[in-house]
Amino acid sequence: MANPIFERLLPAPVGGGYREEDAFIWCGSCIRGEDGRYHLFASRWSKELGFGVNWLFNCEIVRASSSTPEGPYRFEEVVLGRRERHYFDGMNQHNPHIRYWNGTYYLYYMGTTYGGPVPGPGDHVSSERGTEVWNNKRIGLATSPSIAGPWTRMEQPLLEPRRGRWDCTATTNPSVAILADGTTYMIYKSREYASSTLQLGVAVADHPAGPFRRLSDDPILQFSNPDLHVEDPYLWHDGQQFHLLIKDDFKNDSSGLTGEWGAGVYATSADCLHWTICPEPKAYSRTVVWNDGSVKEMCNLERPFLLIEDGVPTHLFAATGTGEKAWHFDHTWNMVIPLAPPEPAVRD
Repeated sequence: MANPIFERLLPAPVGGGYREEDAFIWCGSCIRGEDGRYHLFASRWSKELGFGVNWLFNCEIVRASSSTPEGPYRFEEVVLGRRERHYFDGMNQHNPHIRYWNGTYYLYYMGTTYGGPVPGPGDHVSSERGTEVWNNKRIGLATSPSIAGPWTRMEQPLLEPRRGRWDCTATTNPSVAILADGTTYMIYKSREYASSTLQLGVAVADHPAGPFRRLSDDPILQFSNPDLHVEDPYLWHDGQQFHLLIKDDFKNDSSGLTGEWGAGVYATSADCLHWTICPEPKAYSRTVVWNDGSVKEMCNLERPFLLIEDGVPTHLFAATGTGEKAWHFDHTWNMVIPLAPPEPAVRD
């Protein structure tokens, strides 16, 4: 089984993707709209707040557009922002993941709510408060008949944590594959308690709007080595099998699955439950070749997302940034790496 992504990576356009000078941009989920343009849904919060924990307290989901997949993308609108605190997503929205099926756009995301003051520039947020709000994360859904809205939010989460289980704290980081008949598979992230290992679970529904049910009581991709860890799933189905990109987030210099922290891992599955990691697992590297001839190791490449047209992945999107080291950013944006067309299948 060859890796279908790594060998197809082309130089990334220096001025491509989506960035704003006064805001941190994170995540990034792209789709071609009914207008023929490309629309990128991203997480955004003010740069004056700092990177830190403010993605959990002060984030909104925005839409930007471009005439080409590479961009540059220009801001169009705030799609999901604050609403009343009593809603599960009332105070914060993050992790957008856009899909289209049968005349409707489905925007999956993570929402939180919290009590007390909204952190402002320079405000200290205690670790206890950060953990409390982290545990409030829930997966939500907004739908629209048009890429430009209006968007209708569901009032309840798609998936609740389960008391006493590995996913008892939160549900977050949704990644969704909608099959032709509407059957919808969703991989999500959770953990058992604060600072425990983040793990991935899978749920399924007969319709993109749910209701969702777990495929298993246990997480997927369990490793015997506790230093092996993956997150940031991107799921798709090609009509025959499931495919997965995940971040190699190994601990304690264990070398992980790819030998490079933050690189992408590629895996496949027939049932979205039992996964086979590719013998050549690295799908992308943090070392990026740019179309001006430069090569740069990025601090991070997070939240991978593939634009898929006519059943073929054509562009890889990822949240990235510049700074002293990982998670110490002076600026972040969503970048895009074009993919070369796949080699034609060889027939006997």
